[in-house]
Amino acid sequence: MLKRTSISLVNNILSKNINWNILDIGCGYKAHKNATVIADIKDFSNFYKNKKFVQIKEKKLPFKDKEFDFVIASHVIEHVDDFEFFIKELGRISSKGYIELPTRLGDNLVFENRNDHIWWFCYDDTTNKLVASKKNQLIDPFITVSMAKLFEETFRESLVIELAWEEKIEYTVDNKIKFEDFKKISFFTIFRKYLSKKIRTILK
Repeated sequence: MLKRTSISLVNNILSKNINWNILDIGCGYKAHKNATVIADIKDFSNFYKNKKFVQIKEKKLPFKDKEFDFVIASHVIEHVDDFEFFIKELGRISSKGYIELPTRLGDNLVFENRNDHIWWFCYDDTTNKLVASKKNQLIDPFITVSMAKLFEETFRESLVIELAWEEKIEYTVDNKIKFEDFKKISFFTIFRKYLSKKIRTILK
């Protein structure tokens, strides 16, 4: 089962289940405060000295079946080449968890995402499935990650997908999405249109 949620609701649930074994995977330097185990492909063991840290060195995750009560994968799946295997691994090592992903718009706006992200995702509210497709850069990025975080305070639902899952993460791959004829939008085009509109408004 896959459904929309919010990080605030997840935080509330985790704070009430202090005995849970919680994994935060691919979090870098920003592990969830309730995580009991932290995992990443990079070695952050010196940073997380007071937590159990596991470095991921192989495709198969180095954990036992259903080892965790809850798994957090925040802004991770879009980086993974074989995301289907990764999703199945999440379902193998836990029975529930939280997934956070950039929306297609959010993904396109941020400089750092341009070369790091492989996949685009959206959530189908009709089928309750995660829909994946190869990423397309349709807008020349013009904000940084730190700027995006500021925008998220007000426009979070437009920039971030927040999902909770239990037992299995339902997904589908859409290879039909084509953008060959789409003309990429540049920041200068956006700014020029904005400025033109602003001037017309002032002159009214």
